[in-house]
Amino acid sequence: MSLKLLYLQGSRKKNATTLAEPPKRAENKWFDRHTPFPNSSERGSAEAELLTLSTPQHPTTVINLSGLWGGARSARNWVPRIAPNKDALRNKGSIHLIHGLDVARAVLAVHGDWEKAAGQRWILTDGRVYDWWDLASAWGSPSSGGGIERGPYAKWVRELMNEENVRALPRDIGYLGRALDSREFWFTFGLSPLKARLE
Repeated sequence: MSLKLLYLQGSRKKNATTLAEPPKRAENKWFDRHTPFPNSSERGSAEAELLTLSTPQHPTTVINLSGLWGGARSARNWVPRIAPNKDALRNKGSIHLIHGLDVARAVLAVHGDWEKAAGQRWILTDGRVYDWWDLASAWGSPSSGGGIERGPYAKWVRELMNEENVRALPRDIGYLGRALDSREFWFTFGLSPLKARLE
């Protein structure tokens, strides 16, 4: 369980924001901030306990972050690690991402409006569901010289599409495994992601 607790001292009260990854779930469906954790989840229990501690004097909130990217953290560099071979790529479904700039904006928004945030759990993504097959076929693996070396990924994806009868990319949620819906955070705090697409 990896929870990061961020304390920011306000003028009169201490506030706690927990930044964590969204829970991993194997079902093929949409999940939002109201989707319950599995009963056996230590992580869900820890987050629920933190949220019950929220008071007007000491508000708490949980922000479940999707895959963090930006700066040196480029999702392009993850392809060789997550798909070292065709069978590994076959088992990859969705990936959800959020840029560090948008995480910072979200934390500031929460701390700027505790009446909306206190005692709440949020999911934070850039609003997109990415497909690993789509990304791997487009990006391939980076070359050591800084250029793009596509490697076998585009070929593997074409073969997988044929084997699995996938007509086009990105695949739909039935293939991807899970999809995270973070609209409520952005709507509640009147924001939109600035980095709303991988670059």
